[in-house]
Amino acid sequence: MLSWDDYENNAEEAAVVNDAALQTLNKSEQPATPPQVATPVAPEAPQVMESVEPAPVVTPTVVASEPAPEAPVAVSAEFAGNESRERVTVDQKAMINCRADLNQLVPFKYEWAWQKYLDGCANHWMPQEVNMTADIALWKSEDGLSDDERTIVKRSLGFFSTADSLVANNLVLAIYRLITNPECRQYLLRQAFEEAIHTHAYQYCIESLGMDEGEIFNMYHEVPAVAKKASWALKYTQEINDPTFNTGTLETDKALLKNLIAYYCVLEGIFFYCGFTQILSMGRRNKMTGTSEQFQYILRDESMHVNFGIDVINQIKLENPQLWQTDMQEWARAMVLEGTELEIAYARDTMPRGVLGMNANMMEEYLQFIANRRLAQIGLSEQFPGAKNPFPWMSEIMDLKKEKNFFETRVTDYQTGGALTWD
Repeated sequence: MLSWDDYENNAEEAAVVNDAALQTLNKSEQPATPPQVATPVAPEAPQVMESVEPAPVVTPTVVASEPAPEAPVAVSAEFAGNESRERVTVDQKAMINCRADLNQLVPFKYEWAWQKYLDGCANHWMPQEVNMTADIALWKSEDGLSDDERTIVKRSLGFFSTADSLVANNLVLAIYRLITNPECRQYLLRQAFEEAIHTHAYQYCIESLGMDEGEIFNMYHEVPAVAKKASWALKYTQEINDPTFNTGTLETDKALLKNLIAYYCVLEGIFFYCGFTQILSMGRRNKMTGTSEQFQYILRDESMHVNFGIDVINQIKLENPQLWQTDMQEWARAMVLEGTELEIAYARDTMPRGVLGMNANMMEEYLQFIANRRLAQIGLSEQFPGAKNPFPWMSEIMDLKKEKNFFETRVTDYQTGGALTWD
């Protein structure tokens, strides 16, 4: 702010500024003469200056108020269309091919899906919470494990490190997009995160034990018994992973249903059972206890994944009875039987001799018992009459009926990675 003395000394300069400002405003062609500026009425000059200062702002913004009614045009067509829609009701929701607003989570249609999401969140754990010290010492000891036991550990880590990645990719790239129910999508997001934790756990075990990472992570390419299971799963992913694939026709809806059966009933529902039984049997014998604990946590999650997937499959069948005709039923039955045979072959490859209180023949009966359960869960008849569970101790760990009790009684331990007791 200029003082009065400065103002008098710079009268000529002020006159030039005033002249330029007045010309900019285009309000008058009359020039500002120096005598007028130099008179004692000079205090008016700052007023002129202040009126000049906003001049560069021509204020066309006032005109911008005219297009205001057109503002909604900038909103996406989908959102604009939703503005005039009625609120989503439960009856409008569906598992697939639903046109209701997918962003509206409530009201819930499938309460079981939301409950599984809550249960999954309550069971959060991380691999680093498990102490691997004893495993490292045992693995490095020359006489700590037999060759057959070492083969079992390597094969299990080799297959599962790939299998959980296959499941996660299938969920993220295909299933989440094609399932059109928000509460089920919420659980799928949780499941995808759990699959990432599982892959992390296998990597953590491999790194902790100082294994050859190239050997373990390439087993799904190089070991036939592992490669066959991985390639079997991949063939049911290729079609629906195509970004242009969409449901809505009989053919595409069946393709999605086949994928769900392949992944939930076979990959997670059968392919995991031989390896998990083997590793958990080690834990019962006080061997590889850290790895066994990781597998026990993982299997608790996987049991819920299978249970959720079967509920989704049965709900799709209920809402779309045209999909569950004789041809589809035969296809589903064949998928389960084929998967069972592949897992039996894997058992024979990993257990050429008896080990850990089990052998390939016992594992074959166990897998047939599991296959019967999967078939019955999706409404198909059992294919292995009289097959029994030769490992009753596994029921305490795997049986889906134990989930609720586990959640109610062990949530705190599970969240902190505390050791689970072996009954």
